[in-house]
Amino acid sequence: MTTFETYLIDFRHELHQHPEISKQEFETTRRIREQLIAHNIDILPLSMPTGIIAEIKGDLPGPVIALRGDIDALPIEEESNISFRSLNKGAMHACGHDLHTTVLLGAAIRLSQLKDKIKGTIRFIFQPGEEIAYGAAEMLKTHLLDDVSAIFGWHNDPELPIGTVASAHGPVTASVDAFDIKITGKGSHAAKPNEGNDPFIIAAQVLTAFQTIISRYLPSQTNAVVSITQMHGGNNRNVIPETVSLSGTVRAFDPAIVETIKKRMSQILAGLAVTNDAKIDLEWVEEFSPATNNNPELTDFATLVASESGFSTTSMSPLSIGEDFANFQLQIPGAFVFIGSGGPYALHHPKFEADDKILLPIVNYFTSLALQAPNFIANK
Repeated sequence: MTTFETYLIDFRHELHQHPEISKQEFETTRRIREQLIAHNIDILPLSMPTGIIAEIKGDLPGPVIALRGDIDALPIEEESNISFRSLNKGAMHACGHDLHTTVLLGAAIRLSQLKDKIKGTIRFIFQPGEEIAYGAAEMLKTHLLDDVSAIFGWHNDPELPIGTVASAHGPVTASVDAFDIKITGKGSHAAKPNEGNDPFIIAAQVLTAFQTIISRYLPSQTNAVVSITQMHGGNNRNVIPETVSLSGTVRAFDPAIVETIKKRMSQILAGLAVTNDAKIDLEWVEEFSPATNNNPELTDFATLVASESGFSTTSMSPLSIGEDFANFQLQIPGAFVFIGSGGPYALHHPKFEADDKILLPIVNYFTSLALQAPNFIANK
C-alpha cells in the first residue's frame, strides 16, 4: 500500500467517524479546506455556509472541467461493526459520501502535481446538502460554475462488483418530488362516528385511488412510482380527529409524466373532497431534484476512460433513487456513473459498509477523466 493510498484511507475514516447531515457540514468543510490549503490548491470565495469550490489552473489553454463529490451524511444511527464507525450520535455516512469526498480530494491532490499537463481549468465541487437536493442549485446560484463546459460525478453502488463502472445515456436516476396532503373532516366521539366526518376513511380512499394512477392512468411501459410514506392523525383512542395528514413521493424519468401524475393527483383529491364533503389540501415540497440527464457523448467518453483505467464497464437501467447531480446537468452537460463499492448492505442501511480499496483506483480514474476531457471536448 502506497503512502498516498494510506492518506486517502485515513482521511475517509476521519470523515466517516465525524458525519454531518445536510446543511450542517461545518467540520467536514473545515477538514476539506485544511487539506486543500496544505496542498496549495486554490479555493474560490463561496457565499454558502458549507461546501467548497476549488480549482486548479493548468499551464495550457483549454476549457473549464468540473468534478463533483457530495459531502453530507444521513440522520441514521450507525449499526456497523467497523473500527471507524460514526462518533456522532444519529448521523452516519450511510450513502458513502465520505468515499465521494475523499476521491474528489485525492483527484485534486493528484492533479495539483500535474499542472504542466492540464489544459484549461479543473473545478472541484465539494457539494453540501445532496440528501435534501439543496446544494447543487445553491452552488449554481453563485455563478462560480457559469463557465464550466462539462461536469462529471459518481456514486458508489454496493450492488455492483468492485471494479465495475455502470452508466447510460439520458436518465440514470429519477426525478424526486415530494408532497404533503391535509384532510380536514369533522371530529367526533369514536362511539358516535355518524356525528362527524372521519378523515381516516377519506385518507383510505386517497391511498387506494393513488394506486390507480400508475396502473390504470399511465401507459403500461411507463416507469414511475407514487408512494404515500406517512400518515398522521389523532392522539386518543376514543376520539376521531378532525384532520389527518399524508406525505409521500413521486419518482419518474420524464418531466411530462411527472406533470401528468400531479394533475391526476389533484383531480382525485378534488373529487374525494366533494364526495366526502371535506377539505383536502395538497402541497408540493420544493428542494427536490429532476431526473439526471447524461449527455450521450460525455457518457461514452467517461465509460471509455473507465475501461482504459482498468474498470469493467456495463450499461445500466435507470434507478428510481434521486440524485442532486441532476440539478447541475440542467445547466452543464455532464455524465454521472455508478461504481461498485463491494458492501454487503444497501445504500442508506445502518450497517452500510464500503471497501477502502476502491478509493485509489477511482482517484486515478477521475484524474484521467479531468486530463483527457479537454481534448475530447475540443475534438467533438
